[in-house]
Formats: sequence, C-alpha cells, structure tokens
Amino acid sequence: MKFLFDMFPLILFFGAYKWGSGHEEAAHSVVAQYLSGLISGGVVAASQSPLILATAVGIAATVIQIGYLLARGKKVDGMLWLSLVVIGVFGGATIYFHDDTFIKWKPTLIYWLFGLALLIGQVVFKKNLLRKGMEAQIKLPEEVWLKLVFAWIGFLAAMGALNLLIAFVIYKNDTGAWVSFKAFGATGLFLVFVIGQTLFLSKYIKEDA
Repeated sequence: MKFLFDMFPLILFFGAYKWGSGHEEAAHSVVAQYLSGLISGGVVAASQSPLILATAVGIAATVIQIGYLLARGKKVDGMLWLSLVVIGVFGGATIYFHDDTFIKWKPTLIYWLFGLALLIGQVVFKKNLLRKGMEAQIKLPEEVWLKLVFAWIGFLAAMGALNLLIAFVIYKNDTGAWVSFKAFGATGLFLVFVIGQTLFLSKYIKEDA
C-alpha cells in the first residue's frame, strides 16, 4: 500500500497524459477552461494540452498526498517535501511557459538533490542519512552502511543523467515516450536496484543471526 501511495502522483500524471493524448481536443478544452489564467498568453496549442493537463494533475496530486498525511497527523518525509517544491516550481514553469523542458528536468533534480543530501551528510557532516532512517529496522556493520549510502549516491546520479539522456537526446521530440519511461522505465530500474540491495543486505543479516 505504501508503494502505491508513494506512486500516487506519478500514476495520476501518467493517466492524465495518456487520456489527454487520446482525447486531445477534450484535453485542450479542459486546459483552456481551467488553466488559461496560469498560462502565458492564455492559450496553448492542442498538442501541448496533454502535458499541461498532466503536469497540473501531478502538482495537485502531490498537494493532496501531503495534505492527507498532515490531516492524519503523520510525518511528511523530506523527499516528499522536496518533490512538492520541485514539481511546484518546474511544473508551474511548464504550465506558464507551456514548455516541456521544465517538467522533464524535474526527476533529475529530485534524484540529484537527494543524492547530494546523502553525499553532504556523509562527507561533510559524517552522518549516514540512510542509516539514520533505517537502523531502527535493520542492524548492519558500519562498513556496510557506508557501501549502501555510496551505492545510493551513485545510483541517483546515474538515474538523473539517464533521465536527461532519455528526455533530451534519445526521445528529444517524443514527449509521450519520455512519460512512459518516467512511469515504467525509471520505476522498474528503482525496483531492480532495491531488489539487488535487499539481496546484498540479506547476506549480512544472515551472518549476524
């Protein structure tokens, strides 16, 4: 359930984009009716409407996600706050300038900012942020925590670069392909990485048992 909750904005973003792509005139009508006041010049081409609509839905979904947690008195983790700020700024710029460049940079910025936080925490402050968040659930040797944090830093750096490669080189003129990669390709890579991490950690857990 937590996985689906975490994926809530992405699922709605993808669904809104796919609906808009299949119903371009309807999406254009929705954007013109409800979002024209947020758009520079007040109008967009019909072909731009699916992404504009999906971006607005993604922003709203993230706000709803955080509002739900706050209403239930639950902690909102830093990654979610970061996501709200980045999608608010870059998603808002995408809507205002009706330019997909901004929203395409959003995943990379989140990956790199989170990776940078892990790097600064470890190198500058000598604080392993992964250990701080996970050690209540799992006990590992210090050297394993160190390997783990640098593995995440490297993975997040690579994911940020891959997103830019997909968005601006491989599928430079195909926003739909980038949206599909964001929803399925990036998510699949994260799952593979987490599974690999789990297998790596299981060895140490068994040794400590």
